[in-house]
Amino acid sequence: MTQALAQAEAAEAMDEVPVGAVLVSADGVLLAAGHNRTVSNSDPCAHAEIEVLRAAGKALGNYRLLGTTLYVTLEPCAMCAMALVHARVKRVVYAAADPKTGACGSVFDVLSDPRHNHKVEVQGGLCGEEAGSRLSAYFKAKRRTG
Repeated sequence: MTQALAQAEAAEAMDEVPVGAVLVSADGVLLAAGHNRTVSNSDPCAHAEIEVLRAAGKALGNYRLLGTTLYVTLEPCAMCAMALVHARVKRVVYAAADPKTGACGSVFDVLSDPRHNHKVEVQGGLCGEEAGSRLSAYFKAKRRTG
């Protein structure tokens, strides 16, 4: 999660919402790291999770990312949660819960839907205070200037 937090810091330096993610293989090898790029890429789908899944898929030559774990600083939204299902990610570990659009238990619980053909394990709260504080400070500053 430390590397995901560093990615969130990099996002904030680019005036992106400070969300970072990393994907590791079953044996702990870093496959991809990234952060939000929605503003810089003019792409509403360029969330940190999607950026990392795309990079790992290209690196491995396969969209199925079997046995992997995604570490992300904010609970994934519905779009990202479904991408995790489609990519066959084994586990997602997120820092801060998202009380507005979280789709891994906060607002929605997309990953636990029994109709999916793949189950993604979920763990929340790892470094949650640190990630949540960064996000709160970012949005507070945006409201002051914006």
